[in-house]
Amino acid sequence: MEKILENLFSEKTLTKKEAKNFLIGLSKGKINKTQAIAITTIYNMRTPTLEEIIGFRQALMELCIKINLKEFNAVDIVGTGGDKKNTFNISTLTCFIVAGAGEKVIKHGSFNSSSITGSSNILQSLGYHFTNKEENLKHQLDKVGICYLHAPVFHKTLNILSLERKELGNKTIFNMLGPLINPGEPKNQLLGVSSLEIARIYYYFYQETKNNYAIVHSIDGYDEITLTNDIKYYTPKGEKFYSVEKLLEIGIGKDKIKVIPDELKGGKNTEENVRLFTRILSGEGTLYQNEVVLINSAFALSLLNKDSIENNYDKAKQSLQSGKAKNVLKKLLSL
Repeated sequence: MEKILENLFSEKTLTKKEAKNFLIGLSKGKINKTQAIAITTIYNMRTPTLEEIIGFRQALMELCIKINLKEFNAVDIVGTGGDKKNTFNISTLTCFIVAGAGEKVIKHGSFNSSSITGSSNILQSLGYHFTNKEENLKHQLDKVGICYLHAPVFHKTLNILSLERKELGNKTIFNMLGPLINPGEPKNQLLGVSSLEIARIYYYFYQETKNNYAIVHSIDGYDEITLTNDIKYYTPKGEKFYSVEKLLEIGIGKDKIKVIPDELKGGKNTEENVRLFTRILSGEGTLYQNEVVLINSAFALSLLNKDSIENNYDKAKQSLQSGKAKNVLKKLLSL
């Protein structure tokens, strides 16, 4: 371990095998927490290589509790976090709108570490009970179209450093790995990242898989489509660019909405964010809040049904305004 630390501090990179063995060693108690945090935070100073990402992911997927949800043509919708923008829970809201539109969602998430409120904080506060039982998760997908995989109940390795990550308050390599280690291994993924460099790393990673994916990077540093700026968009078909004007035209029109970044702000604590989450899911968000979740939902739906972004925007709007999205949450909590 000392040799790995020395190499990393000397700006060398890990091989795929070294990265994998690091996390396996951590899981077996062979690496102390101080060493582990030192290694994980190094990636705040440089972007991990593709080899390192593959090695870390291989370890976590081998160590995690296994489930089989491959019978479902489902999507995961997630941002990497760590962008320090303190937005409301856009990706989690998007999941319920997509499920309300009749599609399947296997959402993977956790408690907050580098943000104020994570998706797990929201759902736990609303009364959702985390589970890693395959039959329960399949039942949720069958009945309401969505299930939630709380990362720590599948990835015990993540629990080892959970307190230290929260105290640190900054992103670590685990922020970047989170979207890649969904135990349900959904066939589709909409992934938002705050860095163009990291977006390209994900792009290289997914090119070697059979996944249907879309990677979104907002030019102004958000890890979701926020309508505050243009986006880069990577899919198996290549790289695209969407101007903010084009994104606005997909919705209610560029001349009828004022882009106000402050309206993306989340609350000061989990309680405030839960209230905000519930209000938006009830169709009572501001015009801008609604537009942000609808445009993200439209892109996610297009991954699943291959229809146009414009048509899927209309489906997302109907899901939110009709109350179907909120009803998905209500039914999920009742199971």
